Amino acid sequence: MTFLTPLAGLVALAALLPLAAALTGRVRVGTVRRALGLEAPPGRAGLVRPALASAGVALLGLAAAQPAIDRNASERLRTDAQALFVLDTSRSMAASRTPASPTRLDRAVAAAVRLRAAIPQVPSGVATLTDRVLPDLLPVAGTASFDGVVRRAVAIESPPPRSSSVRATTYDALVQIASGNYFAPSAAHRLVVLLTDGESTPVDANQIARALPASKGYRFVSVRFWGANESVFDADGKPEAAYRPDPSGGAILAGLAAANGGRSFPESRLGAASSRVRALAGSGPTAAAPGELRSRLALAPYLVALALVLLVAAVALDARRAGLRSVRLTRQ
Repeated sequence: MTFLTPLAGLVALAALLPLAAALTGRVRVGTVRRALGLEAPPGRAGLVRPALASAGVALLGLAAAQPAIDRNASERLRTDAQALFVLDTSRSMAASRTPASPTRLDRAVAAAVRLRAAIPQVPSGVATLTDRVLPDLLPVAGTASFDGVVRRAVAIESPPPRSSSVRATTYDALVQIASGNYFAPSAAHRLVVLLTDGESTPVDANQIARALPASKGYRFVSVRFWGANESVFDADGKPEAAYRPDPSGGAILAGLAAANGGRSFPESRLGAASSRVRALAGSGPTAAAPGELRSRLALAPYLVALALVLLVAAVALDARRAGLRSVRLTRQ
């Protein structure tokens, strides 16, 4: 259980006031009764109403502290494997079929979320690619942080490439993964998932293979998001004349994957890509990981409802006693 506004719970101290007043009054009445030689009333009926009122006020104070029950999902985390999802954020990834259609990057983001879900126990991170690879999130457990970063932090040319050329994407930048501390030293299996449109400057696939060798645990999968009838649209919804779709990207990615002992898939075969990612992650030792917050049950509404019941009962009891007293006086 957690309290969202614990200081507000000090209101509960107000519950002592009606109870203290009732006890003080009871002491004074007892003193007068004894002085007059009167008998004490049976039981403790005089304390029922203030007790109900005090309990009601206490519950309202507790509700003000906003108690809640958090439900966390415990999970197991792979200790020998990590994955890095590299999303191409170059200008060409803004291409789409129509100005209102999902862009290549939109589709790549959705695919990253789906592929990440295929390996829930493998800590996964996010990086962006233009003419350099930049980290957005180092591999972490759970999918919530990953999904949040991919959906909110990954954007076209954010940050922009250093090159001002029309085609700034270069897969040669993938060699930076080896020296960028993207993976923990304990990660014997290092899965690199590239999501791109394949439109890159000429690439030295062998150089990348030497930087990310299978002997050091690197595994490679790429998914291509591309359509021949897609254009990059400006703010007015008009196609940019400087952009032309490049059909050679599929061959470039296939050669890159082959040199790295990996596989390349078109976005139409995302299911096959998910299976491949799952197979490359395989199985291995796990350890307990801190669970993500899955749900939160607010208790304040229930406490307020119970408090109202108690306060209404106190008022009703007081009215009943007043009615009985009136009847006795009438009979007398």
